[in-house]
Amino acid sequence: MNRFHGKTVLISGGARGQGAAEARMLVAEGARVIIGDILDDQGGALAAELGAAARYIHLDVTSEADWDAAARLAEETGGLHGFVNNAGILVPGTILGTSLESWDRVIRINQTGCFLGMRAVAPVMARTGGGSIVNISSDAGLRGTPGGFAYGATKWALRGMTKSAALDFVGRNIRVNSIHPGPVDTELLQTRTAEQNALSLAMVPMGRLGTVDEVARLVLFVLSDDCPFMTGAEIAADGGISL
Repeated sequence: MNRFHGKTVLISGGARGQGAAEARMLVAEGARVIIGDILDDQGGALAAELGAAARYIHLDVTSEADWDAAARLAEETGGLHGFVNNAGILVPGTILGTSLESWDRVIRINQTGCFLGMRAVAPVMARTGGGSIVNISSDAGLRGTPGGFAYGATKWALRGMTKSAALDFVGRNIRVNSIHPGPVDTELLQTRTAEQNALSLAMVPMGRLGTVDEVARLVLFVLSDDCPFMTGAEIAADGGISL
């Protein structure tokens, strides 16, 4: 398959985990990929691994200047056809155990970062002729989340932001959809205790963690022209946890 030949896709949080898996698959299908992250060594190494089809840019998703630079790079690369809002953090904590500082940090990265990203890339994407935005939410955006109050709040927010952005951008030929992974075997789980991870796994009807490749394949489908009538949708990839 070569679904993305000649197309450029920007991925935030693309240096490792799900973002890196998406980058590898996109390049394999003919895309040019811009990898944005604050993990400069890992992001640079991934871009070098992928060769001429990949570029790395330092991207702090809370920085308007960094988003503007990423949008300019996309324009210089030949426009922008796809964008994956992949960056995010998980800081465990109940509502009583969440400090204002922690709350503000999670909101700034997970929610405000998504807003800044969509706002920055949409004009470039529209000038390119349109495209597809995929916001990575979570199963925590479809149900209550024990011990993850701030994280759950941001993932519910991404769900609503996706639907509003889909309506805002439909006249620009830009589709916006959200994907809601369940527990996936990535570095993000290392922020939680073994007991917390065991509790999450016990809630998955399939009885296992998802893989980054499973999520990446779904992201590529939603990015692609294979679903041109889909916008504002929320798609779970969670082993049945949200049923």
